[in-house]
Amino acid sequence: MKSTLAFLFSLTLMISAYSQTKSINSTPPLSESSPQSAGMSEERLALIDDMLTQSIEKNQIPGAVALIARNGKIIYYKAFGLAENATKRNLKRDDIFRIASQSKAITSTAVMMLWEEGKLRLDDPISKYIPEFKNAQILDSLNNIDTTYLTSPAKGEITIRHLLTHTSGVGYGIIDNDQFSKIYQKAGIIDLFTTSSVTIEENIKKLAKLPLHHEPGKQFTYSEGLDVLGYFIEIMSGKPLDVFFRERIFEPLGMNDTYFYLPDSKKSRLVPVQTFRDERWIRYTNPNYDSDYPIKGAKTFFSGGAGLSSTAKDYATFLQMYLNNGELNGVRLLSRTTVQVIMANQIGDLLGDSGAGYGLAFGVLDQDGQNMGGRGSIGTINWGGYFNTQYFADPKEEIIGILMKQTQDINGDDTGWKFRQLVGQAIDD
Repeated sequence: MKSTLAFLFSLTLMISAYSQTKSINSTPPLSESSPQSAGMSEERLALIDDMLTQSIEKNQIPGAVALIARNGKIIYYKAFGLAENATKRNLKRDDIFRIASQSKAITSTAVMMLWEEGKLRLDDPISKYIPEFKNAQILDSLNNIDTTYLTSPAKGEITIRHLLTHTSGVGYGIIDNDQFSKIYQKAGIIDLFTTSSVTIEENIKKLAKLPLHHEPGKQFTYSEGLDVLGYFIEIMSGKPLDVFFRERIFEPLGMNDTYFYLPDSKKSRLVPVQTFRDERWIRYTNPNYDSDYPIKGAKTFFSGGAGLSSTAKDYATFLQMYLNNGELNGVRLLSRTTVQVIMANQIGDLLGDSGAGYGLAFGVLDQDGQNMGGRGSIGTINWGGYFNTQYFADPKEEIIGILMKQTQDINGDDTGWKFRQLVGQAIDD
């Protein structure tokens, strides 16, 4: 135990001394320009205006912020509709949204920054750093009456790569199947976020004792693995996750509106989560969590998988760093070679004929996905968030698309696929 503590302490000292590196390259921060300057048709982009306006009129969504960047220039950046219908507050371009699972790519990036420093190998077992994950068990059966269950030992260990790629077998509680929902709820696992005084260390150590869906590495099961890695980052850096993100990612990139918990000066820009009931938009409530989590409560739980809030421009800035092969404004977060690994399909055909694989931080479009049409070029990265946010970045066309909404438990919203398709048809070069 003493040798382990000494090892982790020495790592903490080394990481604390590490600073961001200047790059030989220096691409400027995102700035606004005309569509024509980036080979985009302004007339064709107007179809996005029409689509979002019509979606609002049909009560499919209450409002949206849409941003498109190409070749490092923002060529479309507009707000539509209302931030909150009850107060009639108009949505603004710089409003802040809960991005939920869009947090995952940022946590993955932080892990890969530590990997670049030689602090870990991707195929290290996570139990090397969080011993509670040793001797993992796989669920065999659940007694629905008393929620007791039977398990069998896993043959292999969960690795860091498994956690990054959602192949660890770890579940996701309330958004999981009925069996795991019951198991996680009984154990008191925080699946998304909380306003209670809980830390990710407490949560992950409880999670580590619970059974897995399947043998690690054998299937794709969307999971709480990035929360596990959030705690891992705290162990390796000796810093709370919010501090590590702020110092190592947000400040270097100029992402000044991205937080786990918003400062008082920014709270008024947070967009409420809404749902459509009885022919009107109202604030969404859920007994499993408080959807006001970014502005109230204990503010001690930093969910690497779902906890961040951000703006369209901040997230576009993060994605631009990736399209620049790890650099922005003269600051290098990742090497070009590391970005290649992150954006490569890591899971083979585990997603079947979906037209996509999964890298170390994003979904990744393959040849079949490109051929389906309307989704981008081979290698396009994408994902979204629980409260109806979406993004994609196409390295071949150097296009970023961000669509921010803030809704839950609604039907009929088709703006996500339409936006992506309409961005592609506006290319005019």
